[in-house]
Amino acid sequence: MQINKKEYKNVGETLFYGELENGLKIFVIPKKGFNSRYAVFGTHYGGAMRRFEINGETVDTPAGVAHFLEHKMFDMPDGSNALTTLSENGADPNAFTSTDLTCYHFSCTDRFEENLRLLLQFVSTPYYTPETVQKEQGIIAQEIQMGDDSPGRQVYYDLLSALYEHHPIRDAVVGTVESIAEITDQTLYDCHSVFYAPSNMVLCVEGDVEPERIFEIAKEELPAERKSVPHADFGAAESALPFASRNERRMPVGLPEFLIGSKLGKGAIPSPDGDTLSMVRERLVAGLSLRLLAGSSSPFYTRLYADGTLTRDFDFEADYTADTATMIIGGQSPDPEKVLRELLAEADTIREKGFGKAFFSRTRKSMIGGRLRGLEDFDGFCVSLLADAFDGFCTLDAIELLPDLRREECERWIADNFTPEKLAMAVIRPLKDS
Repeated sequence: MQINKKEYKNVGETLFYGELENGLKIFVIPKKGFNSRYAVFGTHYGGAMRRFEINGETVDTPAGVAHFLEHKMFDMPDGSNALTTLSENGADPNAFTSTDLTCYHFSCTDRFEENLRLLLQFVSTPYYTPETVQKEQGIIAQEIQMGDDSPGRQVYYDLLSALYEHHPIRDAVVGTVESIAEITDQTLYDCHSVFYAPSNMVLCVEGDVEPERIFEIAKEELPAERKSVPHADFGAAESALPFASRNERRMPVGLPEFLIGSKLGKGAIPSPDGDTLSMVRERLVAGLSLRLLAGSSSPFYTRLYADGTLTRDFDFEADYTADTATMIIGGQSPDPEKVLRELLAEADTIREKGFGKAFFSRTRKSMIGGRLRGLEDFDGFCVSLLADAFDGFCTLDAIELLPDLRREECERWIADNFTPEKLAMAVIRPLKDS
């Protein structure tokens, strides 16, 4: 077992990393003198990974299995609940499931090694019975029904359903009431065996810890066997254009809620020749371009906020998950169609005139500053390290690329991605028009 060390002197961080014989990747960021310690243990398994191939065999599973597994992983064979035990130990534990990740994490100030051992133990110890699965089906069904009443959740999946014709990203991570009814205890055991193998997982730790101890504990607590890594099958390639230009519905909201989006096409996965840095740069350019176009200091946002067309909840992101790359931008507005028109007009202006040097430099510095502040957020930083590790790069390496991003790259990115035929919009309007 070799532990590697890399110093990032420009941001004052030191990263220890390595891989156990069972395939588990470990990242440790020591923070001497800090009271809080944080650990996240995650698997490359999320809601979109319903069909997968393992050892040459294709397997289909119901929607919602990854999220269902997350709910049940805290149950231990002795009848205890790991969530309760961690809390009694002074830890703050939680878990989440996304499109392509499931993560279990905790923070604490004392008894860190004891809590870390428990984290590794319960995540690698499946225990399900037909009775507990049936009980959980009722609980998750209520969660699904509550989500159906959430305008924010509905407008998000309405946009993805407009953009994607068949990719499972368009379906809710939690599944449907009908799909989770198909889940059995054997389904959970089978998927845990495949996706919760150390070779498909990453452990990240940050705080006042000794890297060698983290590696030793992981080696002691986890299975020694190295298993094959499953490969998700997301179906046939999608068109570069949206499946539909618009989705609209009515719900009890005060103001219309809207999202505008497009498929970015690039930056989702490394190129065949392994050019990871090019992929990372593409993602950074996307993030900076959106900040330049629609950030809180952009001409577009300040103009539309001043006239009441946009509110403070307006936001944007470039999301890279499950072999997709998606631009999403939106919030609340009395006139979503005006927002779309103004957005396209702003893109036309940028094509014609570009960005001013001072504005570009200031916005890039703001993005760098945000990334640097994020280093002090143990939770967000470690989850980013974990997620990026599954894509083959390190978050800290990405930060070093930011100062090299050029105006021309961002201008070209906006010109390429903000055209009428590439954009789709989802809108939720009030039940009655005012």
